[in-house]
Amino acid sequence: MNDVLNTAKEKMEKTMKVLSSDFAAIRAGRANPAVLDRITVDYYGTPTPIQQMAAVSVSDARVLVIQPWDKSSLKAIEKAIQASDLGINPANDGTVIRLTFPQLTEERRKELSKDIKKLGEEAKVAVRAIRRDANEKIKTMKKNGGLTEDDVKLFDKDIQKLTDKYIENVDSAVSVKEKEIMTV
Repeated sequence: MNDVLNTAKEKMEKTMKVLSSDFAAIRAGRANPAVLDRITVDYYGTPTPIQQMAAVSVSDARVLVIQPWDKSSLKAIEKAIQASDLGINPANDGTVIRLTFPQLTEERRKELSKDIKKLGEEAKVAVRAIRRDANEKIKTMKKNGGLTEDDVKLFDKDIQKLTDKYIENVDSAVSVKEKEIMTV
């Protein structure tokens, strides 16, 4: 029974990590190297993440500087950024690429806020699906004669507490990210 609870907790923790990385990729008007996490560059025929090809740093609040270790990859990195859904035009000066993040408009902030809520809702659905799977495993264990009715009720209470805790964590993360977007 504890194995099922621990497995559920691990899966819920992974859900929170995914949500956190999804939030990091949302552009908040501030330079954040995490926005480049999903962009890969065709580097000698291999899709390679930008962070593995270059030093990425924040030069000021709204400028991200990408300095490739191999200068010949500048054009490939620039092309990958332009092809991505980032929506920022890279400035290539021959040695580094600069990404200047524009201030967010009120309309864009509201759009991003909706995206954040949607991601939060998806995370909650995932947490509830993990709870359902755990409950099904316990019912199967009871059916096979391994658990009593009291054990099942105790487990149901524990898994519900765990689910409530992670749903609360999701709500909290959504609230923090929305506040960040709205106050940039």
